[in-house]
Amino acid sequence: MARFDYFIVLAEMRTGSNFLEANLNAFPGLTCHGEAFNPHFIGYPKNETLLGLTLDARQQAPQRLLDAVKADHGLSGFRFFHDHDPRVLDVALPDPRCAKIILTRNPVDSYVSWKIARATDQWKLTDVRRRKESKVDFDPVEFEAHLETLQSFQVRVMNALQVTGQTAFYVDYDDLQSLDVMNGLGAFLGQKDRLESLDSKLKRQNPEPLEQKVEDFEGMEAALARLDRFNLNRTPNFEPRRGARVPDYVAGATTPLLYMPVRNGLEERVRGWLAALEGMSVEELPGAFSQKSLRQWKRARPGHRSFTVVRHPLARAHAVFCERILMPGPQRFNEIRRVLRKRYALPIPADMEMADYTLEQHRAAFRAFLEFLKANLAGQTTVRNDAAFATQAATVEGMGLFALPDLILREEELATELPGLARRLGHPAPAEPLAAEGDAPYPLFAVADGDLAALCAEIYQRDYMIFGFDTACPV
Repeated sequence: MARFDYFIVLAEMRTGSNFLEANLNAFPGLTCHGEAFNPHFIGYPKNETLLGLTLDARQQAPQRLLDAVKADHGLSGFRFFHDHDPRVLDVALPDPRCAKIILTRNPVDSYVSWKIARATDQWKLTDVRRRKESKVDFDPVEFEAHLETLQSFQVRVMNALQVTGQTAFYVDYDDLQSLDVMNGLGAFLGQKDRLESLDSKLKRQNPEPLEQKVEDFEGMEAALARLDRFNLNRTPNFEPRRGARVPDYVAGATTPLLYMPVRNGLEERVRGWLAALEGMSVEELPGAFSQKSLRQWKRARPGHRSFTVVRHPLARAHAVFCERILMPGPQRFNEIRRVLRKRYALPIPADMEMADYTLEQHRAAFRAFLEFLKANLAGQTTVRNDAAFATQAATVEGMGLFALPDLILREEELATELPGLARRLGHPAPAEPLAAEGDAPYPLFAVADGDLAALCAEIYQRDYMIFGFDTACPV
């Protein structure tokens, strides 16, 4: 039984995909049908039909053309670029019966080649006597956008292959001139035949070095030097990915308002405000949604609004320490507390006796907890990365797997923004949310200092960067 039903060449403009297609078509058992899913034409620019389908028919039902490719004689496939019909990629990428061929090229070379082709309107070359030349300007902003598009597409493809346990055949632009590589590709696709030579019709259009093709080559070099090609300034992230915690969401009974909580110690305060707005208890608020029931809630309420609330990381860390770690009991992280005392020497009382627990002891214990969080978020502990002290960015990103909130509020904005939101939804005189109670046994303003603030900023770099929190003490 053949290993594949069809193939897809994942490439971009000016990467040599026409030349690769020509060599694929030189195998007796292979057929590449051009850019079968290009949004502007079907297969090739002057084609009216492909495998019996028109462009309109393909746009209405791309699966029909995909089925026709599979049913074609031999092994058939097509070239696919990042801006082609995304519905096809959703089908082809997870399909192990679809062979993946990934063609890449130095992005600077492909960008300059694209600029020249656009300037000369010459996209293929079969006769060097008709070759057109042009020097082009290098636009750093345009190139960065080009690079971001390429990398995003490549990451999507790579992740899809990883998740589904597939492998692809990788071809670089320079590999296209290797007969051995082309025959290796044929073998990957199950072909017993071997090519004796490469296609000779298509010619390299711009064989000169880059400095002869770019007007301001030195300016291009300077612009490229400023790019962080290796992402040296990235913030490392070792957290597990989080899903959308839809059952935690609560909504208004009559007000089309949905609260999507981030675990940060503010949840009860916000739920209480929403319940007061509706004139009912927190327990009576609609909640415990499934994705299906939440979709139904949304569809039944055109104009609905959704929001979440984020909190300064230092205030959040101190709140979870005081509420969940410091004292044992119900609703506390008792097992984590035990591990922290035993393995991380957290200097907190073993039981409920707090009479002799001083401010300095508390500050030292909170610092030890922050040191634990640093290791935990870096994946260096055996303790679970609980949502109560995971980055808030990870929680919001997880929401996006289902639906993002359309408002992200900060703790200090609640007194004005929540009533304002309620007024926009038809409540003329909404109450303000209740003021937050101070952390016990010691409030943050008595505990926080510059060292603790700096340590927290180091631990929660992603939250500070993404939400713009001030690295100074929030008190």
